[in-house]
Amino acid sequence: MKKIKKKKTTKRNTKISYSYLNKQRDIKETIEKRYNILIMIIITIILIMVLNLFFIQILKNEHYVEQVAKLSENTVEGSTAPRGRIYDRNHKLIVDNKPIKIIYYRKTEGLSALEEAKLAKKVAGMIEVDYSELTDEQLRKYWLVTHYEEGKKKITKKEWKKLDERKLTLDDIEELKLKRITEEELSHYTELDKEAAYIYKLMNEGYAYAEKIIKKENITDEEYATIAENVSSLKGFNTRLDWDREYLYGSTFRTMLGSVSTSESGIPYELKDYYLKKGYSLDDRVGTSYLEYQYEDLLRGEKNVYEVGNDGEYKLVKPGKRGKDIVLTIDIELQQAVEKILEDNLRKAKQEPNTEYYNRSFVIIADPKTGEILAMAGKQIVKKGNDYEIYDYTPGITTSPVVVGSVVKGASQIVGYNTGTVKFGERRYDTCIKIAATPMKCSWTYLGLLDDLTALKYSSNTYQFNTAIKVGKGNYTYNGPLSVDPQAFDIYRNTFAEFGLGVKTGIDLPVESLGYKGDSTNAGLLLDFSIGQYDTYTPIQLSQYIGTIANNGTRMQPYLLKEVYEPTKDGLTKLYRKTEPKELNKVNTKPENLKRVQEGFKMVMEGDGTGVGHINSEYKPAGKTGTSQSFIDSDGDGVVDKETVTTTFAGYAPYDDPKVTFTILSPDIYHYDNNSTYQTVVNRRISNEVSKKFFELYK
Repeated sequence: MKKIKKKKTTKRNTKISYSYLNKQRDIKETIEKRYNILIMIIITIILIMVLNLFFIQILKNEHYVEQVAKLSENTVEGSTAPRGRIYDRNHKLIVDNKPIKIIYYRKTEGLSALEEAKLAKKVAGMIEVDYSELTDEQLRKYWLVTHYEEGKKKITKKEWKKLDERKLTLDDIEELKLKRITEEELSHYTELDKEAAYIYKLMNEGYAYAEKIIKKENITDEEYATIAENVSSLKGFNTRLDWDREYLYGSTFRTMLGSVSTSESGIPYELKDYYLKKGYSLDDRVGTSYLEYQYEDLLRGEKNVYEVGNDGEYKLVKPGKRGKDIVLTIDIELQQAVEKILEDNLRKAKQEPNTEYYNRSFVIIADPKTGEILAMAGKQIVKKGNDYEIYDYTPGITTSPVVVGSVVKGASQIVGYNTGTVKFGERRYDTCIKIAATPMKCSWTYLGLLDDLTALKYSSNTYQFNTAIKVGKGNYTYNGPLSVDPQAFDIYRNTFAEFGLGVKTGIDLPVESLGYKGDSTNAGLLLDFSIGQYDTYTPIQLSQYIGTIANNGTRMQPYLLKEVYEPTKDGLTKLYRKTEPKELNKVNTKPENLKRVQEGFKMVMEGDGTGVGHINSEYKPAGKTGTSQSFIDSDGDGVVDKETVTTTFAGYAPYDDPKVTFTILSPDIYHYDNNSTYQTVVNRRISNEVSKKFFELYK
């Protein structure tokens, strides 16, 4: 017998077997772990779903039922609600809303042009509409709508073929039809037909499905009632009560109050994106300029909200309300007087010699401690035939920079004190400055030996020239070259900016200009800058400047909105908001430096100072005059060709406790081309009269 041999088990085989078993065990454990994790995830998801269902169906059931109900509601808004009223500082009503009747049309979906024309004819028989603006083209278009088949016959087969071949467009075809309507065909139209044609034209203006105003003026009670009673048969036509702004003081402060769009125009195209982003509808009436635009969010009313039933009936669910009422800082009685004074003096000045190019003046009256504007006005005079017409130019107060002249010397003096280039009591001779290759620079007359106060009193130019040379680290020799450190311009401009010159004042109006800032650093221009003959400033900047001096170096933000009230039946009884005065900055100088400038400004208004006569001395005034060279394009050819003189005045009173500032500017009052040396004092007359009127009202 053969012996059976036992198979030998090697160490290598044993290792492989153990390795395989371990691997199988690890895989099994991994699967079990992953399975357990998956089970836990599924259980967690189920728990979350159960809890969420419990939260929605049990705890928040009522809330979500209400939300579903809201989503299923079909609501619409009414027309734009009346705006808030506008009052003056003494709560005198300036702008109100007056109710007006409206007959309007809103296109119904699926209505054809012919059906609209028939509706227009029907409505024309119910109301009278002035169709004097109906054009021949509009009448012809109406004829084509009402004579569709006859219109088609005016196009030849050859022309229809060209249309098919795209050699003519539909617009070309319509144009040919219009041209071929004969006068004979149009002659059969009666007055009623022409009225219907005009109504049809109104029905198809603007956005297709927007509301079109058919009539809003001189609507009789009978017309209004007739349309209202027949709305079911006049598809798209209806009546409603609307409102218009009513200006109780006529043209006084009218431009700055701003404008509101009409029911017909809705939101102006240029403001469309701005207002649509704020949630407005295209046919909403909105503020489009100045204060109406600036305070749209306050003045805007809340519309009625209606629920539309299945039967088409409207149910009021949320009544609208008038916008908030605003109170301005303006005193409307003072404003009226200022505008009248401006108009009278413009006319008077135009009767004087050398005033050919003088055409406007500005006035601002403000409270230096708060920044409130009590009155602001600009007027422009334009020759019409043998007479003159006067227009409002008040927007120029924030947008028309001028060369203001020596009125800025208070700020220039502060630069001198700050840099140590002027000492209290420092005396200098008022001698002309001559730089090589440039004209002589002098004061308005030879003023002799002056100190820092009398330099302000008599408005010395050369005193400021010498200061500017020192600030610029220049070495002056008569008729020699002069160079200055360009940083001197920054030193001056930075200080001027602290007073409000060359920077935005922050007045609450939608538009404000900065003025012109020169970019040359020529030495002679630094001297010009120091006397207000280089950069230009707006009247409102000049007003802020004098207010800062009067307020001991604290610059206040000027503003026109004083208070806001919730609309009530009882008038201004529920205060919503009050404007708090806002301090913008303090002038970086020692208090004694400002006191020194204030003393100089007081001397300007005394004795033989340059400001005497601008404000009566009994009111204890302080201030500064300015006279500057200006250049204009006299004949409108785009070339500046005439040198003129501009006069300015900025003052305050009383000097020991300032309560008011006056700023008056009159550009181009005089020119040098005539043999006469006469120079009108219109700026002084205006200043004297407006300050007198102020103190009559505010004793």
